[in-house]
Amino acid sequence: MSKTQLTYRLGAGSYFALIALLLAWYSWLSPPEVLPVSVVLFLMLVPLLFPLRGILYGRPYTFAWASFLSLFYFTHGVVEAYSNPGDRLLALLEVVLSVGFYTGSMLYARYRGRELKSQTGEELR
Repeated sequence: MSKTQLTYRLGAGSYFALIALLLAWYSWLSPPEVLPVSVVLFLMLVPLLFPLRGILYGRPYTFAWASFLSLFYFTHGVVEAYSNPGDRLLALLEVVLSVGFYTGSMLYARYRGRELKSQTGEELR
């Protein structure tokens, strides 16, 4: 397996696992007490849906900008782990998945961009 395939699997796998975790966390495992579940799911999941098409098609540009989206989920996981002892395990899992998404996305964008550049002889945007 090439580095490009490995990093694609890491980035995309962490991305889809993060979506599944947030969906399970806020709808089933520990629903919010103050806000309606639908509002929390909307705020947490909609930003992750913007890069969905590019991730499915393996576009390096999408992976590059979507990696910065993972920083929000990293921050959210750290804050939840610190402030909410009841959800600490879920929050730490969110941190791990967001780091995997960030790392896999950045490396995939680098390796796939180099492959495409060497195939076409020009820089891809």
